[in-house]
Amino acid sequence: QLPLVESGGGLVQPGGSLRLSCVASGFTLDYFAIAWFRQAPGKEREELSCIDNNNGETYYADSVKNRFAISRDNAKDVVYLQMNTLKPEDTAVYYCGAVHDALSILRMCAEFRAVDTITWGKGTLVAVSS
Repeated sequence: QLPLVESGGGLVQPGGSLRLSCVASGFTLDYFAIAWFRQAPGKEREELSCIDNNNGETYYADSVKNRFAISRDNAKDVVYLQMNTLKPEDTAVYYCGAVHDALSILRMCAEFRAVDTITWGKGTLVAVSS
């Protein structure tokens, strides 16, 4: 079993909403920055949003800003991605990724750069279609 588990994906009509969840298996997310990514068929993996492990500061890609919201509930040890006003082009497999060292957090959250120390989940499919 992969260290992270995503859930909440499914089929939704355009304009609809979904909330994805990311939980850890065997460790706590408290000390990790968490990012959400997606990969559509034939496209590269795209980082969407990140939440750091310090003060909960959040970051968003322009493609999802004002539509998606990342949050974390440390008491429940879960990170969410609330997705609103979904569009067909949002169809993809969505992944969460975790990093805990300061340099990786800077690269993943503040700079949206690729990081090779990410711990991944297996993803959850989101399909937006009428």
